[in-house]
Amino acid sequence: MDDFLFSDEPNEVVEQEASGTWKVIIVDDEPEVHAVTKLALSDFEFQKKRLEFLSAYSGEEARKVIIDHPDAAIVLLDVVMETDDAGLQVAKYIRETAKNNHIRIILRTGQPGQAPERQVIVNYDINDYKSKTELTAQKLFTVVMSSLRSYRDILAIDQSRQGLEKIICASRDIFATHSIEHFIKGVMQQLTSLLGTVDEAIYATSLVASNEPYQKNDQLIVFTGRGEFEESEGKPISEVLKPEQLAACNEALQQKGIIYKDNYLFAYCSSEYNHSSMLFISGIPEFLTGTQKHLIKIFTQNVQLAYENVQLQAEIEDTQQELVYRLSEALELRSTETGNHVKRVAYICYALAQAYGLSSREAELVRMASPLHDVGKVGIPDAILNKPAKLGDDEWKVMQTHTDKGFQILKDSRREIVNTGAIIARDHHEKWDGTGYPLGKKGEDIHVFGRIVALADVYDALRHKRCYKAPWEAEQVVEEINKQKGLHFDPKLVDAFNEIIGDLEAILVRFPD
Repeated sequence: MDDFLFSDEPNEVVEQEASGTWKVIIVDDEPEVHAVTKLALSDFEFQKKRLEFLSAYSGEEARKVIIDHPDAAIVLLDVVMETDDAGLQVAKYIRETAKNNHIRIILRTGQPGQAPERQVIVNYDINDYKSKTELTAQKLFTVVMSSLRSYRDILAIDQSRQGLEKIICASRDIFATHSIEHFIKGVMQQLTSLLGTVDEAIYATSLVASNEPYQKNDQLIVFTGRGEFEESEGKPISEVLKPEQLAACNEALQQKGIIYKDNYLFAYCSSEYNHSSMLFISGIPEFLTGTQKHLIKIFTQNVQLAYENVQLQAEIEDTQQELVYRLSEALELRSTETGNHVKRVAYICYALAQAYGLSSREAELVRMASPLHDVGKVGIPDAILNKPAKLGDDEWKVMQTHTDKGFQILKDSRREIVNTGAIIARDHHEKWDGTGYPLGKKGEDIHVFGRIVALADVYDALRHKRCYKAPWEAEQVVEEINKQKGLHFDPKLVDAFNEIIGDLEAILVRFPD
């Protein structure tokens, strides 16, 4: 039986199996070689997958097939075709031009003297060298089986490498998230990258935020969700899951592991702080590879740490903002201005910054730091600060020093918010035409944060009662600010102000005196 390989036999077609195939490229200028190779391997099967044969009858045809089928597993390559070294040139093309280092190259030759084995093995990146006269059906079976095993292992190593890259990127992206609102979106994006597709998700935790201090609860509460679970935030997970889903969730909780069902999974997440959380993902592929399951395991181990990192970041920023507000409000108590002035200015600044075209981070930064704009007034005597009449020249000079006093109090901090506050305290009384104080800066020499706070502060001050004036109507304020376009205020900023005046008026209603 083994000696029949290159006798004349009919060409038998092997149909593809639904489970997939291993692609084998046959490159030979003799049609009989193609026929008997297919016949000899017609019943071959490896890992429940049959062989799919692709034929090329010259080196030129082989190049095209290689490019069209980069997922081919094996190429059975004749050396001598249209030229004495056509096969060797194809081998070189596969590795150097097509950059295909996965496919296993088995060189077959009927004229060993044309391409000595030692020379070929040394000079070309091939994986096996066989003489056609020695390549019986059994030996062909053996060499194809060993080559497929090598190809499978190479793919597994490459998938593991790619998976490791994805895990590193996923962990980096999730841990870089500073917004709790973006957390579950980031989780979904990264799982989609790992698995190919996901539909819905729930992240439930025993550590939830409320108006009270963070507390650990006995039951899992939905922190955030996607798909049909978007409206489930704050509900116990037992109220939003179907009975069979809840059973799988409890199983994962008891085992402290991952439970896979038809098209969804539950993954138990924990950290060194021992806060229990559960990640539910639906719409996952029906068949997951061992590599994918391993990546999911690593990913879910990092999710809880990422969540707590995001939560801690939010807590730090909220604490900073609260301290800034309380400090500023305490300062306002010395004057007749109300405490809500600083909150209104903060949100007016945020809206103006966005309309002006600043980034989300810059807009958020000016919102958080703007309440510090008048911190220098702590050094101004009450008699001047609260004088209902017009200030005298000497008194006005003292009042003007609050910008530099504020800058000196806040400068040189290692905290971005405080440093931004220092810039705002110094620049928020500068004017676009250079007639402001303390330095008489002009135009874009004034920091954009200072320009924004200047307009926001004047707008809010005019719209509210002060010890020296009654509140102005909105139309009067808009008219006055437009009169100061290019004089007191940045012209582009005034244009932005005009576009969002409705939003700014809504802020005043939100934080009344």
